[in-house]
Amino acid sequence: MNNPTSANMKSLSPPADAATYQVRTITLADLTDALRAGWDDFKAVPTHAVLLALIYPVLGILLARILLGYTILPLLFPLAAGFALLGPFTALAFYDLSRRREQGETPTAWHALGVLQSPSIGAMLAFGVLLLVLFLVWLTVAQSIYDSTFGYVPAADIPDFVQRVLTTREGHMLIAVGCGVGFLFALVALCISVVSFPLMLDRHASATDAMAVSVRAVIRNPVPMAVWGAIVAALLVAGTIPFFLGLTIVIPVLGHATWHLYRKIVAPAAVPYQAPPKAPRERRYAAEFPSSLFSWGRHPR
Repeated sequence: MNNPTSANMKSLSPPADAATYQVRTITLADLTDALRAGWDDFKAVPTHAVLLALIYPVLGILLARILLGYTILPLLFPLAAGFALLGPFTALAFYDLSRRREQGETPTAWHALGVLQSPSIGAMLAFGVLLLVLFLVWLTVAQSIYDSTFGYVPAADIPDFVQRVLTTREGHMLIAVGCGVGFLFALVALCISVVSFPLMLDRHASATDAMAVSVRAVIRNPVPMAVWGAIVAALLVAGTIPFFLGLTIVIPVLGHATWHLYRKIVAPAAVPYQAPPKAPRERRYAAEFPSSLFSWGRHPR
């Protein structure tokens, strides 16, 4: 005889196999639809989105100043392009806002913080650390490419740097090699993260399963995914001008749009995930302190 309690728990648990998630084929029109829906979400909650996004340009400036000091000039473009590596993680709150609007709710700023209570927050944070490591490795490689091309003498000022890059043989080599290597980093980030965070947020997949599903999505939709990656990179680079302030709009819009793109790529679950009901809080009394801190010393009432 089947145990009803066991069957109920299975219905509450997310799938454990990446093959469980059905990846669909999309077209370029779906990218346009996702961007349009992302813009609509941004317009619906602009105050909350901007307030949440203000931290990103500030962090970008501080990271550049603290880690790179006054030698940041050669890394301005790699730093701007590198936001494409961190973008999927920095948009976590916006995925949740779009998810709530999709469910008919009216999101507020407090709702955006609800992502911290997700059952898969640990997996999402771990994946975010992985993307951060990838970002820092990219900056290190970019600095090495610059040093091997121009040596260790920093550019005197912006006009001098632009002139050296655009009008010299070394500058042309720097552009070619830098863009080629940067493309490889962006390709890796796109393959492993295009739908990873929305999938972990929505269906509480493990980080490994989420990466596997993202890779499957890219393999099944190579042209749309390549175009999407180019759109994301272009908007993020544009958002860094001036002084990363444009990211206050670009990151929310791309975050919302990525959620809608995820909906188009990954088929919905046959049985939507439902969190197990919370156990009622046991009433405790001051006279029981400190024994009330330890579960083995209490008896059910």
